Order: sequence, then C-alpha cells, then structure tokens
Amino acid sequence: MSWRDIPWPHRAALILLLVLGLAIGSALAAAPAHAQQICAADLDGSGEADGPGETASCTGTANGGWQCPLERAWCAAEPGGGWSCPLGPQYGCETPTSGGVPACSPHSCIDTAANPIEDEPVIDDPGAPADGPVDADGNCLGNIEIFAGRALRCRPAGLKTGFQSCCKDKGKIVKDGMGSSLASTQTKIAIAKGVFTGAKAAYAAFQAGATASQAASAGANAIIVGIDPTSIAISLAINVMIDFLLTSCDQQDMEVGMLRGSGMCVEIGSYCSSKILGICVQKSRSHCCFNTKLGRIIQEQGRPQLKSFADGWGPVKTPNCRGFTPEEFQALDFSRMDLSEYYNEIEARAQADIQIDMKDRIDAYTQAIGR
Repeated sequence: MSWRDIPWPHRAALILLLVLGLAIGSALAAAPAHAQQICAADLDGSGEADGPGETASCTGTANGGWQCPLERAWCAAEPGGGWSCPLGPQYGCETPTSGGVPACSPHSCIDTAANPIEDEPVIDDPGAPADGPVDADGNCLGNIEIFAGRALRCRPAGLKTGFQSCCKDKGKIVKDGMGSSLASTQTKIAIAKGVFTGAKAAYAAFQAGATASQAASAGANAIIVGIDPTSIAISLAINVMIDFLLTSCDQQDMEVGMLRGSGMCVEIGSYCSSKILGICVQKSRSHCCFNTKLGRIIQEQGRPQLKSFADGWGPVKTPNCRGFTPEEFQALDFSRMDLSEYYNEIEARAQADIQIDMKDRIDAYTQAIGR
C-alpha cells in the first residue's frame, strides 16, 4: 500500500505521531543525564573516607537539589512556621522528594560528572615468563627466577566495591603439587597460572551474560586444564567464584581470594586506590602471590638474608615480587628458616599425595617402555 492509498485521517494521525516522536526524542537528547551525586565524610578520624558508612549516595530534595544522608538530622518546627536545623543555622533544612519532615546534613554532595572519581591504575604484573630462550643443550639463556611471584591487589569494603569486602579468604582452594615426578613439577608451575586463567574465564563469561553458576563452572574448567585436578578443590572454587561474581569484585580480587586463602600470598600493605576531590573513598591491599605455599614461605624468610632485598617488598602500590636469582638462592641459609608451616601440611596429606605420585611414576614408566 502506498502513502496515497492511506485515508487522510489515518495519514494525519501518522504525521502527528511522527512529529510527537521527533519532539520527544529531541527533548530526551537535550536533557542532561543525571549524574551520580555522592558524599564522603571522615567519620572515624582517620583522615580518609574509605571506611564503612563514610560514603553514601545523596538523596533528592523537593526543590530539585541533593542532600547527604551522612549524619543527617531532622529539623525542628519553629513557632513562626519555619524549620531550624539542630546542627546549626549554617545548614539548610530540605524536604525530601517523598515529602515529610525537612532534614539537614553537615556534609555536601559531589557531582561525579563534574568531579569524576580518580582511580589508581590496577596492578598488571604478568610475572616472570614461564619459558625463555634456550641454547642447543637446553640451557636457559634468559634470566632465571626461582620462586617468582606476581603483584596483585584486592579491595576491602569501599565505594568502588559496593561497600562489600573483596579481600576474602574462603578456604584452601589450591594446594602445592607433591612428589618428584614430572607431573607434580608441572603442577607446581601451573597452579598460579591456572587460577589466573580460571578467574579470567569466569569473569569474561559473567560479563558476556552467563549466570554466576555457569561462569563459575567455566572458570573451574579453565583452572584444571593443564594441571593435576587433585590440586584444586573444584566445588569450593565454584562457590568462591559465584560469591565474587555476585558482588562488585573484579577478576583480580577473585585471583587474590583464591591464592591468598590457599596460603600463597604475602600482603604488602594498603594504599588509596580511588579518590574524589582529594578524598580517599576506596583502598586496595597489595600482595605478592606465588605458585606454591613453599615459595611464599621461602620468599618471606629468605629476603631478609639478602642485601639485594634491602628494601623488602618495595613500594606498596607496585611491590617487587621477583624470584631469586640462582646466586641469591645458593646464598640462602635454610637452617635459619622455619618451614614448620609447610611440614605440618605435608604430614596432614602425605599418604594421599604419595599414592598420586606413585600413579604418576607408574604411568610415566609404562609410557617409557611403550606399553
């Protein structure tokens, strides 16, 4: 049907709808988007506003303004019909958009569109490369790092995390490979990389629209690829991933949660990672996380013995998590180290690990003789 075939009353209605649609579209395009209005206050005297209850979203008022809910007080009616703020006459009484008794607050609201939150760059430490160039005899030509780690951070409760802690220890998810077989050695190398791969897969799947349980299952499957499945508590890993995905925590928060809960991380310190108008509204805790608990223990107790680590772990925001050089490792005095934490763990699970190691050895022997 052509335009000419449409009866005139119908054509008039269509023209009117088109004009109204264009007008509404223009009005929406011209209307400014409401920016987030927040307020922050140092309520605990720490000099920052990163603690629980020290940052909040502002609420609208009847006159089109905004009011901070922190330390808000209800105004008192005056004989002449006005309202007075119990906090002082310098604070105005505002009626909420929902109506009711006016209130006042000693804290101002901040428009995040005009004053955006300033975030510190997230630590992006790939760690020492797993493989480097070798000569014809298989000798490594690059820098050898023994018990190398990665710099990571997690965020405690604050504005950017929806006031929920992303620094959670949820139990032992991964464990060190045991024994001297090749499979066990590969497990030791792959654990931290597997956690990174799994957290990345889970986070990407969730961002792409998967449910938290589907994303967590994808993450768990990614973790166990290339490593001994007995080195990870799959059901616990899935539960932990779901817990992280349903909050404002990100991939690196999840990585730290799984590795730190498994005893593979050293917490270096805390620093402000998000500010608004110079006020700290979110902190982060930096870590050095290693492939094994043994690596973490030797790093903690070995560094103080070496002059090359005179600065300890380095700056809090960018910690130095490098491994030992062969020369540094040879200079370590293991008689001065307390490895009881690791020995106790070996005793607790020795029998099961011996059985796994024996199976690895039998499989390797069978493959070697071609059966």
